[in-house]
Amino acid sequence: MTPPLATTIPDTTTEAWRDNLRGELDAELTGPRPAWWWTGQSPQNCPGLQPDDALTSLPLPNLATCTRQQVLDYFDNTWTLTEVLFSSLQGEEAFFRPPYHHLRHPMIFYFGHPPALYINKLRVAGLIEKPLNPYFERLFETGVDEMRWDDMSKNEMRWPSIQEVHAYRRQVYRIVHDLIETHPDLASGHAPIAQNHPLWALFMGFEHERIHLETSSVLIHELPLALVQRPPEWPPLHSSAARAEPPAFPPRPGVDYPPNEFIGVPGQPVALGKPGDWPSYGWDNEYGRRETAVQPFQASRYLISNGEFHAFVTAGGYREQRYWSETGWAWRSFRNLKWPTFWVLDGPAGLHRYKLRTLFEVIDMPWNWPVEVNHHEAKAYCAWRTERENTPCRLSSEAEHQALRAARQREATTLGVESDPVMQFDGAALARECGWNLNLAWSSSWPVDTGQPTAAGFHDVFGNVWQWLEDHFNPLPGAKVHPYYDDFSTPCYDGQHQMLLGGSWVSTGDEASVWSRFHFRPHFFQHAGFRLVRSDGESGAVRLNRAGSSSQVYEDPQILNEYLLLHYGAADDQMPYAFGPRDAVEFPVRCARWLTDAARDHGVSTDRALDVGCAVGRASFELARGYRTVLGVDLSRAFIDAAETLRRDGELRYFRKDEGLLGATLSAMVDPAIDRNRVGFRQADACSLPAELVDFDAVLLANLLCRLPSPKSLLGRLGGPRGLVKVGGLLAIFSPYSWLEQFTPPEAWLGGCERDGKPVGSAAALAEFLRSENFELLREADVPLVIREHARKYQYIVTHAMLWRRVA
Repeated sequence: MTPPLATTIPDTTTEAWRDNLRGELDAELTGPRPAWWWTGQSPQNCPGLQPDDALTSLPLPNLATCTRQQVLDYFDNTWTLTEVLFSSLQGEEAFFRPPYHHLRHPMIFYFGHPPALYINKLRVAGLIEKPLNPYFERLFETGVDEMRWDDMSKNEMRWPSIQEVHAYRRQVYRIVHDLIETHPDLASGHAPIAQNHPLWALFMGFEHERIHLETSSVLIHELPLALVQRPPEWPPLHSSAARAEPPAFPPRPGVDYPPNEFIGVPGQPVALGKPGDWPSYGWDNEYGRRETAVQPFQASRYLISNGEFHAFVTAGGYREQRYWSETGWAWRSFRNLKWPTFWVLDGPAGLHRYKLRTLFEVIDMPWNWPVEVNHHEAKAYCAWRTERENTPCRLSSEAEHQALRAARQREATTLGVESDPVMQFDGAALARECGWNLNLAWSSSWPVDTGQPTAAGFHDVFGNVWQWLEDHFNPLPGAKVHPYYDDFSTPCYDGQHQMLLGGSWVSTGDEASVWSRFHFRPHFFQHAGFRLVRSDGESGAVRLNRAGSSSQVYEDPQILNEYLLLHYGAADDQMPYAFGPRDAVEFPVRCARWLTDAARDHGVSTDRALDVGCAVGRASFELARGYRTVLGVDLSRAFIDAAETLRRDGELRYFRKDEGLLGATLSAMVDPAIDRNRVGFRQADACSLPAELVDFDAVLLANLLCRLPSPKSLLGRLGGPRGLVKVGGLLAIFSPYSWLEQFTPPEAWLGGCERDGKPVGSAAALAEFLRSENFELLREADVPLVIREHARKYQYIVTHAMLWRRVA
């Protein structure tokens, strides 16, 4: 694979993504951008321009007092910052080349994604009536949340041209600009814009774009240097990047980086959660409230610096498996890493001499800057320090991070907006007045001892780089999903996403707020580092177990065995009692037959089928009796691994539980008459399916909808431009509508509840939605299934089955 810090471009002339290269605009996309590039305000005319002609971020708007002009300025600042960042991409290839890890879309997606979200969310809020470009608003709607480091997208899509996306951005800019200029509720003396106001969707668009300003900067950080160039309007590197003399090797503590002693923090009560009436935009995960008591602990004065981390590297930390978690070691081995990703080897490996890749340059190693690593690397460093010092070291928890804050931020609820500096200062002023490296004051980190410390002596509690925590990403008690974006946070409350707090130098707007709660998978990079913590007591970190994380239910070995029995077990094993519901066995087989029989009866093509929520794959294999190719997707890694083993080997041993630890070992087998080569499996989130999945002749959703955090996210992919189901294709849905908060927030249920004082049934709501998406109902029935837990306990379920055909 291509290393992220390559300075030259490897020869990949046979890769499918190169079909997107049209041979246009290369000259105009090299060097500083011409005037036509700016679809909104040019940087020279944009609010936030500094005396050095660099653009910084404006303060986060106060939604109780903001004027129309302030909102317009914030939008222009947001929009132009994005286009300044993308002006760093040199030539057409930089827009279409996938990242070296192949886990994310190419940059052209992120050029079109924010404007598409503006249109989609403004429509949901009723602020505009019609789509602008339905094809783009489907294509660019949903990004990628890769399951694992080896969950590689094929990047075989044919993307729109740069000119087409550029023209779309210009149109969206004008729509949003006109909305701000004309909406009556932005007039002078307006009431506070609260979460229930339609204009909340406008500010949602601003803050969503600012999230992608940062994540796009990470992806640009991973491109070969030959494909990027520092834009003249982008803020400069911090002045500490310019060294008077070459760095020392090895780095010297107290000379090249500051000694990092621990400071004691007393036990104290803390409260987490943004007040619902706080006058700035917030994401759903920020609200709610958790009160807890933090036990006494010690924390490092500074973030861990490159100099401190160098000792871990030279001691063989990347070679010793004992420092790494099981998944962390698997990631390290897969990537074959021996030092941090953004360190650039400078000479023979054994000398351990390194430079540092910033966004657009390679510079001499600043040993006193914070190291940027992922969660796996941070935890491995903690394990190494624990072994070396014979004292347990770890990351901080969210509650402990709250205790590290200055009194003004700890008491923000009572002190008001003045306790959130990003609401008061632009980036340059924030660094100057508060000593926080946030909001694009600079375009890099600064030394770990440069920022203004708290009264207790802690530096960079906010800013410089994000700080990895021990906590899984989790909802605060009382938090609710927002109807305009019901799948923003909920799918990530899965025990697979780690929390980050504090923001980085490129965090702007709400991300730079004291209320921000951020998250990523532990193998992902996000301008993030960490500080060390020691304590005798518990950290108070929130860890989601199987009871608290819906996705982890289906990773349990017992559940895997139950599903292998449900899919492949003999009828007498699934239901051994003659008086039992024998018609409820072999449920996946009966689901697949609904589609194969319907294709025959209605003369529908049998080329390609998609089984969403395929579990361990029986229905996928049965569909292959009639369809030329079948793809099964499921969120559960355990399910997909089992299905893939069955595809490869045709057989898999599993355990049928009878009582306690007693039972029998059985074999799941694929019928030899089925061509297993017609079937493929892929781990994917049904609420965020890969964009390349389109135009299937048949789609199956079996026992799935009521286990999704956002059912409408999947349903919305079925029809329309780039729909999962092709026009004329078939859709089969089987669901018992067993809504549970464990899996789906009540606000996202299709039915089974009251709305506006009236009962809403799921079947009726589902039918209404599908008809609005140009599907016609062909058949419906009650279809039973039975799941055996052990010899004397069974789940008997009656699904409501509907067969639909897409007519337009």
